[in-house]
Amino acid sequence: MADADLDVVIRQLARQLHTGLMTRAKERRDRFNGLAAKAKGKETGERFKMLAKASMEQATAAAKRLQMSADNVADSYARAMRLAASTPVSVKAEKKAKDKPEKAGKAKKAKAKKAK
Repeated sequence: MADADLDVVIRQLARQLHTGLMTRAKERRDRFNGLAAKAKGKETGERFKMLAKASMEQATAAAKRLQMSADNVADSYARAMRLAASTPVSVKAEKKAKDKPEKAGKAKKAKAKKAK
């Protein structure tokens, strides 16, 4: 995994979060449905069933938003890396050649100041 691209890692983490979120949502839905079955009144049972349905809908919407965000981030990262890989890097060699004479000139000036 050390040599994997980060966009792949982002997508894997999003899948793990998605499955965990949906597992918890299903557990919560089952709990509410169990409470609805045990309810003594019809109105209370209907309320628990509505809670189960609403919690599942909210969790599904949250999971979709999470997946879309992760896909967007992974795509942006991959695009940025492709762009960075395609740009030339010849600027550094020119800077090093120019910096060396300036440093020697600064050293001579410092020696001249110390001598005075």
